[in-house]
Amino acid sequence: MLEQVLTELHNWFQIGVYPDEYTISGGEIDLPFLKEGQYFRILGSVFNDGLHQYGPAMEALTDETFLGSVWALAVPPAVVELAHEIEGWEKKYGETVTSPYTSESFGGYSYSKAYGADGSTSGGWQAAFRARLNPYRKLREI
Repeated sequence: MLEQVLTELHNWFQIGVYPDEYTISGGEIDLPFLKEGQYFRILGSVFNDGLHQYGPAMEALTDETFLGSVWALAVPPAVVELAHEIEGWEKKYGETVTSPYTSESFGGYSYSKAYGADGSTSGGWQAAFRARLNPYRKLREI
């Protein structure tokens, strides 16, 4: 979910870009410019493009050699925490938001989807969390 949030924000909190030829072997990549637990983004890979977290807990990457870039990121803990909240919201309301039905009734039961920008389920997590995401938002990715 964090990758989706950063994409929505147009802000990767990038602190360095390191273009080079990289080799991933045994599911690991050696990046001496990163600290343990630091987030990084791979671009230009066939199998591993995307957001990752560096260190022993890092998910196994697919072995390959590629010419691309690694972005060192400094994602604020508040944004990571917000992404976890959004993930919980998405589990709770995601199915309702993507439903093609706005209301239904049968038997003695009636249901209507909420509408509004005040945290309602209309517009998905982007609308529900807009006010809390806005301080981190960039107008466009540089």
